[in-house]
Amino acid sequence: MTPLHRLGLAIVLAAACGVFFAAKPEPVTDEAARRIRLSPGFAIQIFAEGFEGAPRMMTVGPDGHLYLTLMYGGQVVRLPDRNRDGRADGVEVLAEHLELPHGLEWHQGWLYVALSNAVIRMQQKGATWQRETVVADIPGPSGHFTRTLHFGPDGKLYVSVGSETNFGPERDPRRAAILRYNPDGSVPQDNPFARDPDPRRRVVWAEGLKNSVDFTWTGRGALWATHNGTDHLGDNLPPEEVIVAVQPGGFHGWPYCYTPGLGLNLKAERSEVPDPRTDGFDCRKAVPALFTAPAHSAPLGMAWGGSQFPLEYRQSLYIAYHGSLGVQNPEQYRDCKIERFIIQNDLPVRSEVFATGWREPGQMCRDAWGRPVGLVVGSDGAMYVSDAKGGRVYRIWYRGK
Repeated sequence: MTPLHRLGLAIVLAAACGVFFAAKPEPVTDEAARRIRLSPGFAIQIFAEGFEGAPRMMTVGPDGHLYLTLMYGGQVVRLPDRNRDGRADGVEVLAEHLELPHGLEWHQGWLYVALSNAVIRMQQKGATWQRETVVADIPGPSGHFTRTLHFGPDGKLYVSVGSETNFGPERDPRRAAILRYNPDGSVPQDNPFARDPDPRRRVVWAEGLKNSVDFTWTGRGALWATHNGTDHLGDNLPPEEVIVAVQPGGFHGWPYCYTPGLGLNLKAERSEVPDPRTDGFDCRKAVPALFTAPAHSAPLGMAWGGSQFPLEYRQSLYIAYHGSLGVQNPEQYRDCKIERFIIQNDLPVRSEVFATGWREPGQMCRDAWGRPVGLVVGSDGAMYVSDAKGGRVYRIWYRGK
């Protein structure tokens, strides 16, 4: 008897007994499953595909569905999986014609969305989605134009804004920084520069961060951010500052300083960038990175392990490496992958590859089959990964060894 016949017989018997159930389908062996290599026991499948607008950041709504920004498409979409088969039922467009939407997150019944020049929030009213502007004057889309937002444990709105150039210093103090607002867009009075003579600086929470594409909080409330640093010092300098322990009111080094060495940094060291524009800045005053990797690794999205993962993986931090274009030597091209960071005593003590295979050996990630960007844990406890290059969203879950 074939498996299909056995399933049919089981359904008939269940119906005869007055019992009805939904059979859980087996995972589809699709292109992602064939290409991507994962840590033992994990599986991957394409959750949604065919996006042309560069899928970037994701969040999970109070309805349990996945929400996604299509940056170049100017859209915010919802990807429901109502039958729980591991594939999106379709793509529901909630907003369009937006200015490079990137970060998004739900807070108190509102879906907040970071645009390149503003923060808006959306709320469903009947069959339509109404929107209003929360912050109207985010520095514009020149230079690094992605904007990411999250709400912290304190209920405040945090927004990362990248630098205007690859060399600095910045003309606007709100660039190369993480900003902090009240949910209505006003300035919290406990911001470190809330009484600064320059009104633009009053929303700054932390400075000297060239391009922190994503950030998160640890279980003890520490703010950790990824960081894409200086590009013009060759293939191997400066080390990529993969995890920065962001300090309120702190200056984190860019464009004057970088953190030397690779891996966990416990020496609190900083080195100067050999550039005449440093103007004698004392790098000992800059906050060093907590963990570094080879230059041009391009760390982007980050997330903690999913509740469906085994305990040791659930307590790890995951970061998507986009694979930068800044390396000239083909033998040193950086991989587009997902790294797992093992946390001990609230420190990222080491990392290991969690998912890889989007590119061929010797291939730059810009030419690869895909490049991971955003990470988020779904309502099912699995991890979802956006791929701006391939126009896909993947689902990673633990199948068991």
